[in-house]
Amino acid sequence: MKLIVFGANGPTGRLLTAQALDEGHDVTAFTRHPEDFPLSHVRLRVIAGDVYDAESVAAAVRGQAAVLSTLGVPFSRKPIEVYSAGGRSIVQAMHRHDVARLVCVTSSVCATNPGRTGGLFFDKVVQPLVANTIGKQLYDDMRRLEEVVTTTDLDWTIVRPSGLFETPDVTVYKVGEGHLGEQFTSRADLADCLLRQADDETWSRRRIAVATVDVRPSIVQLIWREGIRKSA
Repeated sequence: MKLIVFGANGPTGRLLTAQALDEGHDVTAFTRHPEDFPLSHVRLRVIAGDVYDAESVAAAVRGQAAVLSTLGVPFSRKPIEVYSAGGRSIVQAMHRHDVARLVCVTSSVCATNPGRTGGLFFDKVVQPLVANTIGKQLYDDMRRLEEVVTTTDLDWTIVRPSGLFETPDVTVYKVGEGHLGEQFTSRADLADCLLRQADDETWSRRRIAVATVDVRPSIVQLIWREGIRKSA
């Protein structure tokens, strides 16, 4: 299957690209910095481009069977537009070249009613701090991306992980609509979930949550490593 990964040079994008290659797919990795991309493979094409450039996005999308987006940036107090602007470029390109399947990442924070997930400290301190202060600009733009995607006639699925962290391999995780109750999602699990959606219509035109079941990181390390130091 021909797949294109936007945000391919981010930590989730690299995992997704590697997993897709391992499963025999032909993968196009779209990145602003192809010289830094760590993977090489006979079935991998690495394209230099910027999601703000609609023409480069359109050229990359042409001929693909499915589009997977792991676009991400770190938290910032400054306005963030990469999710929504990138989403618009991707949607326009897909319509232009008659590509229907789109799978993209936002966050469990975008759920209308995220509910209680991790006890009093997490629900009353950590979640409001991340969602309403240090992550406000990022999550606001994720919501704009969801609006861009869900108002199209594409065959879309929006995947909402909880707090992202690292595991060496894919673990036990669960997927479902609404809020799942777990606090965290392994990036390897998120990548695997995204790849499953590429040719599976189970969650077509729906927003789904994905959460790791058995492994838990430190909350303090999570906020520092995943929210402030790294891009998503």
